[in-house]
Amino acid sequence: MIVDAEWVNRNLGFNPLTTAPPEETFAFDAAAKDRSAEDYQREIIDFDSEAPEGQAFMAFTTATGLSRFTDIPWPKGLAPKAGPRPSGGKGSALPRGDVLLVTWTVDEGHALSRVFTPGKDSRNDYVAYTKNFAQISAQMQRGCPALQAGRLGTYWTSNVGSKKIVVFKSDSHMSQDGPKLPNIQVWRQIIEDVQPELVITTGTAGGIGKEFEVGDVIVSPLVRFDCKAKFKNFKYKGASIATKSYSNRPAPSKHFAAASKLFAPNAPRLPPDNTRGPKIFRTPATALSASVVTTDFFGFDTSDDHYGLRGLGHVSEMGDAVLGLVTQDMGASAPQWVAVRNVSDPQIKAKGLTLKQQANLAAQIYKGFGRWSSVCSAIACWALIAG
Repeated sequence: MIVDAEWVNRNLGFNPLTTAPPEETFAFDAAAKDRSAEDYQREIIDFDSEAPEGQAFMAFTTATGLSRFTDIPWPKGLAPKAGPRPSGGKGSALPRGDVLLVTWTVDEGHALSRVFTPGKDSRNDYVAYTKNFAQISAQMQRGCPALQAGRLGTYWTSNVGSKKIVVFKSDSHMSQDGPKLPNIQVWRQIIEDVQPELVITTGTAGGIGKEFEVGDVIVSPLVRFDCKAKFKNFKYKGASIATKSYSNRPAPSKHFAAASKLFAPNAPRLPPDNTRGPKIFRTPATALSASVVTTDFFGFDTSDDHYGLRGLGHVSEMGDAVLGLVTQDMGASAPQWVAVRNVSDPQIKAKGLTLKQQANLAAQIYKGFGRWSSVCSAIACWALIAG
């Protein structure tokens, strides 16, 4: 799939190049003023389809909110169930669990909540995680989401069969926290708290290549950095992270066939131009060209391969390789881990468009369908946990 402004018009009801969305549809003010591609990246992190800007966006477009979510017909005995309110006071550690499940943007949090903690939402209900916040936040740059929220993230627990899951919506981001990369410390701390057997990082990403459609899911035990901007000279323990890759053993796939069928109830909320239902793509542990690519810039696949992403992996995002770095550093004590990313925006047609215009298209597509594509990756996470 390759998309342009007319694709957005057909699938969201407006052409972003000729009709500017109203300012009230933006969560990040600078993005509304069309300042830079990086502002659109922050817009993707902050956009909340269940807040006033989300309601305004849906009134302006043909997008639908998660109030239209259709309950998933889980296999008997394997439906995710929200746990009770986690105990512990301010600054407490995360509870122990078999699985640590981490997501990133506000709308990813809403989608993951619908699937794993029905009745409990990441924004309205989850418990704030502030352990060592003063120490870690001292290394963050002004204006980043964690400093604005006054926490490292929010969390709740869930169960799938006999497995206990700690669901964590992070407010700490590699792309936002600043040049000291304190997200490394956040990852290490939450892993040490939970002591999980499996860690999953999940959420939206840009598809690399025309074969991917919105809602497709990449399940990868292989992540790699592609740092060409703010972290191109960053060193961790004396070594550059710029192009480092990290590999793990493949996660179980027993329930992937069932998961593919469970996409169906909510697949109609994905773009009407999709030519098929969402697919799960499994990355072999040695296939770098099919990995998850972590960039330190708001990069996305373009028809002219402007950012040089083609051949590096199946999707690009801005944080998962930090998990690979941390687990490699932990050595033999590290848990198994996997990245589960859904395609929220496909390849952008570059001809006749500036990079800022292309970034605008990618952001609007995310705002229209990011939560629905995240339902798909959440179901793939369920398959890994149930297996």
